[in-house]
Amino acid sequence: MIEEMVDAVPAIRQCWGPPRRRPAKLHADKAYDHRRCRQALTVRHIQHRIARRDLESSQRLGRHRWVVERSLAWLAQFRRLAIRYERRADIHLALTTLAAALITRRFVAKWFC
Repeated sequence: MIEEMVDAVPAIRQCWGPPRRRPAKLHADKAYDHRRCRQALTVRHIQHRIARRDLESSQRLGRHRWVVERSLAWLAQFRRLAIRYERRADIHLALTTLAAALITRRFVAKWFC
């Protein structure tokens, strides 16, 4: 699955030069500690930081994972997204987009007020 996930990343805009097709780094937990995953990232020229199953703890990855967990918690504040009532994917995507816009608006309002 990691190959499909990395290949599905859209182009990343930069300040100069052409858009990047791949991220520069990937941080992952112990679930992705397989030779196949590491080789797939190396072939795509992506620097990987994957915790090893028996040797390392996931604590060092915590500072990077916190950003994702925090963002998912912000989305979970919206009840219709926490418990998915919508069956149609387009409606669910619209509600997720609306929730992201409201979160962004709140964040910007804190900085300017």
